[in-house]
Amino acid sequence: MRITNISEAKSSLSHLIKVVQETGEPIIIGKAGEPVAILSAYKRDSEPRQLGGSWEGKVKIHKDFDAIDDEINDLFYNSPLFPEKS
Repeated sequence: MRITNISEAKSSLSHLIKVVQETGEPIIIGKAGEPVAILSAYKRDSEPRQLGGSWEGKVKIHKDFDAIDDEINDLFYNSPLFPEKS
């Protein structure tokens, strides 16, 4: 695995990316002799995305889900904005 410092990485980033693409080997970028980052090739996920999830089959949406409820509609549109105090 190749190791480089930040100043070299800044001045030759295009070259380092080309090396990573061609070899598939990551490059460690260091600062003051200590590793701080890894430059590695992007690997595209070849498997299709899995639909569903942990809620699959556990949730049902009823046919009247978006039906208007007359009582709620009346309270929303016909109630006073500031109810009178009793």
